[in-house]
Amino acid sequence: MGTARVEETGSGAAADATGGTTVHHRTCHLCEAMCGLEIQVREGRVHKIKPNRDDVWSKGHICPKGTTLGALQEDPDRLRTPMIRTGDTWREATWDEAFAECERVMRPVLEEHGPEALTAFFGNPLAHNVALARYVGILVAMAKIHHIYSSGTVDQWPKNVSSLLMYGGMWTIPVPDLRRTEDLFVVMGANPQASQGSLLACPDIMGEIKRIRRGGGKVVVIDPRRTGTADAADEWLPIVPGTDAALLMAVVHVLFADDLVDLGPSAALIAGTDTLRELAADWTPESVAGACRIPAARIRELAHQIAAARSAVVYGRIGLCNQEFGTLASWLVDVVNILTGHFDTPGGLMFPKPVNWSVATLTQHSKAADGAPFGRWHSRVRQAPEVLGQVPASCLAEEIDTEGEGRIRALVTIAGNPAVSAPGAARLRDALPKLDAMVSIDNWINETTRHANVILPGAGPLETPHFDDLMWNFAVGSAGKWSEPVLPPADPDRPAEWQIVLRLAGILAGQKWDEVDVAALDDMWFGALVGLCGLDPAEVLPQYESGGPERIIDLSIRTGPWGDRYGRVEGGMTLSDFKAAPNGIDLGPMEPRVAEILHTESGFVELAPAYITADLPRLRAHVDRAADPSGLLLVSRRHLRSKNSWLHNVPALVGGTNKCTLLVHPDDAARAGLTDGEAAEVASQEGSIQVAVQITDEMMPGVVSMPHGWGHDEPGTRMATARAHAGVNSNVLAPGTFVDPVSGNAAVNGIPVTVTPV
Repeated sequence: MGTARVEETGSGAAADATGGTTVHHRTCHLCEAMCGLEIQVREGRVHKIKPNRDDVWSKGHICPKGTTLGALQEDPDRLRTPMIRTGDTWREATWDEAFAECERVMRPVLEEHGPEALTAFFGNPLAHNVALARYVGILVAMAKIHHIYSSGTVDQWPKNVSSLLMYGGMWTIPVPDLRRTEDLFVVMGANPQASQGSLLACPDIMGEIKRIRRGGGKVVVIDPRRTGTADAADEWLPIVPGTDAALLMAVVHVLFADDLVDLGPSAALIAGTDTLRELAADWTPESVAGACRIPAARIRELAHQIAAARSAVVYGRIGLCNQEFGTLASWLVDVVNILTGHFDTPGGLMFPKPVNWSVATLTQHSKAADGAPFGRWHSRVRQAPEVLGQVPASCLAEEIDTEGEGRIRALVTIAGNPAVSAPGAARLRDALPKLDAMVSIDNWINETTRHANVILPGAGPLETPHFDDLMWNFAVGSAGKWSEPVLPPADPDRPAEWQIVLRLAGILAGQKWDEVDVAALDDMWFGALVGLCGLDPAEVLPQYESGGPERIIDLSIRTGPWGDRYGRVEGGMTLSDFKAAPNGIDLGPMEPRVAEILHTESGFVELAPAYITADLPRLRAHVDRAADPSGLLLVSRRHLRSKNSWLHNVPALVGGTNKCTLLVHPDDAARAGLTDGEAAEVASQEGSIQVAVQITDEMMPGVVSMPHGWGHDEPGTRMATARAHAGVNSNVLAPGTFVDPVSGNAAVNGIPVTVTPV
């Protein structure tokens, strides 16, 4: 039989001449890379997934995770119907029964204790979902939830803090213009070989690293572990966890002391240079070399390399954010780029220009009360100060299990698994059964949702349309891609995810479940978003025949930088333009735009925000303390075939060698009497675990590493593959109170531990 002819359609799908195979073009929604996929469907099932080489954004790049969307879709453990729990017994329920049960368990708690007894935890899959990210705001507002908990305070909150104070927006985060970096790329605390980029949307970062090196440029990786990214670089500089900010302050010192500062074309918009010069005066390379274990001469050389490079950028990510000095380290990455002229210029650190805005970014410029940036309120038990509306995720456990007025008695989780992913995991595991009511929007019975009274499952990963939301705010170029559903829903009568959120919002607001007017709430929410865009809802609403996230996406495009503003801009774009372009629309690379994005009160880039620089004495005290040469520090790590705790129920991603091991340097192993492949006990002040040892020189001496997101052996879960490859939960070792106090972000890197043979 000859090759069948395949014709493209505007929906992104095509059928062969025999009708046996349908080919769909879709964006992978598992990470920031947003790679284009070509999905072949036969007889209603995914037959093959391969890269879409015509995708305007990823141009044929793909990672192993993207090929498993079919396995996620067909996972026998994925919930297709709502689940109601009675005691230890689950039963399948109709949607009417499930919503009625949500009302039954939530209503008494809210009527007796008020909305302060309710909170929510949002996981990071929410940001990759076409509906959830655009609708959770109305749930929080209607339920009058005072504050939520989220994976943000385990991940990137320091970057949000520094961006708000430097540029005026918590999501105004500059990213490396990596596709045009030529001479020097410095990577700190990031491993794009495994993550594909984080707060950096750039497909095939490893390919960009190869390009830089082929052209004669240099790539330097600064990390306690010789990661896959470090293996591909010119140089690996091992650094003691928690000392990145000290290293960067020493670089700043050299830049001023050796007259290397050049603010470049943005000079007139930058304030605080003199203040920073004074702050850096005592941060000599010699004063930090011992703490960092990087020679002073190399620190000086690094400063000169960055300053001398024509096209260079410093990139710092999660290893810098979730450590004890996360805000200082995150801030200083931007500072070094600014001081060396690698800021708001091609090949340096630049601000993305997304085609569509995200709901999260619409209110990012709000000013704090009383002139204080943060600390407008404090948590009940720990008295942790609020930062950007949240307190550390680890506070959730103590707010549940500590009696007293204001105790959390009811919880909603959406696409999150904090029992595995949050520090102090053992305490949260024990606290969740003490809740009076819990409802989860989730597709699996996992370590967290096993405690819920009701689980409301979302659609399968290939049953919904897709258009990325927050991710384009981190992208190295401006583009957009619409994806139609690949498969029809198994149950055509099931509510869409946005409808689930809105009905639950109505229930939490005190409405009877069967009297919630979902369409009216949708119109109200859409009207509010229209108003935030400076338009009249009465004029915009009649232009749509139906609601849902598609309407919000169209609004965000039409009111974005290339949009038609509902006919006010001739030739402007709408969602229909992207629907007609199955491979996406590329609108070009980043452009200098710092003057456009600034929303600080002063109107300048604030190079030395007092709230951040006030933490420098704490860093100095840490550096000056003599390190214990016999002590070990624990850091986390990622794996190419893993994504936090999401993908461990996919056989193709967890098979093969054990991925949940403790990496130990040979010298440390010999000192502790450890044997490769044998179990060891790892203990911190928070708890202890037993895990297999892997002896390797990819770790620097004095530092050990565990992956995060594992520990799938809890009773009552229904994830068979994950249980068969359970691993160990490293967050049992993470003290909930070990945080970066400036941002409230968890410090899961740099935890003091002891390691002994079992």
